[in-house]
Amino acid sequence: MKLQQQFLLLHSRFGSADPVSTTLDEIAKLLDCTPRNAANIVRSMSRNGWIAWESSRGRGRRSTLSFLAQAEDIAAQAMLQAINRKDVARAIGQIKIHRHSAALQEHLQGRLLSYFGHHAETSKDRQIDTLRIPIRQPLHTIDPLYMNLLAESFVASHVFDGLVRRSDSGDDIKPGIAHAWDTDESRTMWTFYLRKEVLFHHGKVLNSDDVVYTFERLIRSPRRTLYSFIYKQIKSVRALNPTVVRFELEEPNELFLPFLCTSRAAIVPKDLNQLGSYRFGTEPVGTGPFKVAQMNEAVCVMEAFGPCFQGRAHLDRVEIVHVPWAAEAMTGEAGGAGEGDVAADRVSPFHVIPNAASGSSGWSRIHSETTVRKFVTCNTQKAGPLTEPALREHLFESLVGTGGGAGDPGEAEKAEKALASAQLPPAVSGQVPVRLRIATILPYRDDAETLAGELGRFGYDCEVSAVSPEEFKGAIRLESDLILFSLLRDQDEELRLYDLYRTMAEHVDAHTRIDIEQLLSRTLREPRPEIRLRSLNKIESLLIRERHLHILSEKPLPTAYLPTVRGVTFNSQGWVNLRTLWFPPVMAGE
Repeated sequence: MKLQQQFLLLHSRFGSADPVSTTLDEIAKLLDCTPRNAANIVRSMSRNGWIAWESSRGRGRRSTLSFLAQAEDIAAQAMLQAINRKDVARAIGQIKIHRHSAALQEHLQGRLLSYFGHHAETSKDRQIDTLRIPIRQPLHTIDPLYMNLLAESFVASHVFDGLVRRSDSGDDIKPGIAHAWDTDESRTMWTFYLRKEVLFHHGKVLNSDDVVYTFERLIRSPRRTLYSFIYKQIKSVRALNPTVVRFELEEPNELFLPFLCTSRAAIVPKDLNQLGSYRFGTEPVGTGPFKVAQMNEAVCVMEAFGPCFQGRAHLDRVEIVHVPWAAEAMTGEAGGAGEGDVAADRVSPFHVIPNAASGSSGWSRIHSETTVRKFVTCNTQKAGPLTEPALREHLFESLVGTGGGAGDPGEAEKAEKALASAQLPPAVSGQVPVRLRIATILPYRDDAETLAGELGRFGYDCEVSAVSPEEFKGAIRLESDLILFSLLRDQDEELRLYDLYRTMAEHVDAHTRIDIEQLLSRTLREPRPEIRLRSLNKIESLLIRERHLHILSEKPLPTAYLPTVRGVTFNSQGWVNLRTLWFPPVMAGE
């Protein structure tokens, strides 16, 4: 590996189709070694057939160096050696080193891409199916209490199970760990009946005490997490016997059951504290179809859990690898994925999964119905220019047609008119510039900078503050004028909208806040999903009408390209469900 790196350093310094003149002293300086070591390195490269070296003896005389091997081949060789040792992090490092050469980087990325996808081995007349998936987000934790990223939720959804789950279509709620449930007339008392003999990955049988521990852990946590408005309304959770659990809510909440379908409500073992809370994030124990065999910032390896109560997964092993560059750079695909507690759209959630055996001819094209909505909101609780309705009107008019093409085809023409005629309203026309602070999460820094640039054309001087998803939950939103974020519109849309509007109510004027809170209260008490969604849509219309909300864009999650594969379904967030995937066995003679 070191010799290959030394060759690439020489090639980057002297690379040419023609022989070059140099000395061992110059090579030693470049490689940061002694002239004696430089001579040994040159001899090794010559024996490998990588270079030709014509030595000239005598003080001050120069030798001739000719390159016989291509840099791309040597770099790819080093990468393949790293891949064969399962050292994908080092292989990715090869690409980072050669970012200066677009052609070399593209060549190396193509080699690395062959590592991903479906790989089958035969052992003792049995096919072992491994699926390797690249993701852009690093995985920090998949503890349901602490995870922040959608990629972490994706992994958690295969390691853990909830009391109930969404159907594949998302229209119904199906049994999970609980095989049945009921509620009283007040709809504040919910009783769940657990399956018997459900096993955790470490061999312990799940019982009602584990369910009680899971939700008491959520309730006690001081963390402000997604959907905390649901579990903070749990008045009590009790184990009536080993297979029966009863929840008492402070008030009727029709989003309680949908919440139990999310990864946040996944059941963890009561002995988690003995396992170690911090360690649990990378060495989790659940009841799902896959158990984590290895997890660090570079890779997460999951293996099929045979005793899973839902049935064994068809795949034997899944390797999820952190690939830090944008997916479009590696695959040619533009588009997004999930980051943050709500959403982001940087990288495809399943990326491109090539079939290493058959190449692109075997690919099929599928997609989920999930979309990502990107938006900006105004904080009128902060004393400043946005408390003036006329200025908000002007600001949002300035943004018509920006943000990636939300709206109908006439938006572009409308935008041109707005750009030509827009002027600061009279109330602030004497103030130049109008200073605004835009808050967002780190993955959206570029979007916020673009937004600041657009507004700069109309007299707004914008400062961008981009922070981590965890920091974004804090005071920064109420300290800013504009907030740029996104919403994943998936099967959990009701929960996400409710959580979003509860948050937005904190930074709108008092009159609008009262209207929002009344509609949210009505939503919680409405048993019919279509009526709940109608109330949530009224809040959206109200926020747009009062110029508190401007939708920048709404795009479907990028299409996923997969090899010919069976059992393709999507989870609630639009990610491919690994539980059901399978690959036809390779037949003898094929």
